[in-house]
Amino acid sequence: MTRIISGRAGSLTLEVPDAGTRPTSDRVRESLFGALESADLVRGAAVLDLYAGSGALALEAISRGAASADLVEKAPRAATTAQRNADRVVKSVGRDAAIAVHRSSAVAYLQVPRGPFDLVFIDPPYDLPESELTHVLELLAGSLTPHATVIVERAKRSPEPTLPAQLTHQRDKRYGDTTLWWVTTI
Repeated sequence: MTRIISGRAGSLTLEVPDAGTRPTSDRVRESLFGALESADLVRGAAVLDLYAGSGALALEAISRGAASADLVEKAPRAATTAQRNADRVVKSVGRDAAIAVHRSSAVAYLQVPRGPFDLVFIDPPYDLPESELTHVLELLAGSLTPHATVIVERAKRSPEPTLPAQLTHQRDKRYGDTTLWWVTTI
């Protein structure tokens, strides 16, 4: 079971697609959002969630005060689930939060000028080729605010993401089989 951990929609249960996704665990999300909030990176942020799956990361940010969230998910069933979850979160937090679900690949979405975004979650399937992740990061760089934070979730066995010149590795944190890479704009 996946749920919103805290904020205005706290404890709201989220649907999870029946196949093809790997939701970020509550424990990892709780730790991540504790760190993001302590750095004051959530409230009022424009959020982008690439490879959104159920949308749990972006919707957690909305619950905790982000101004807007764009959820990008290619798989039709997962995008439909993310939309249902987004609708439920809007009912809990009110209409002041702008949430849009885009049924698109991350690459196709980023090929059109978007943003700017303050906070980005990239949680692709663990078997996504590193070359595709590098391409996504290159496309994303032009859609970020000057002090944006990008969180890349990968398997702990995955190498450090290759970053374009506009981004820099800030830190990384391991949680079991998961590593979160914190990346910021230069």
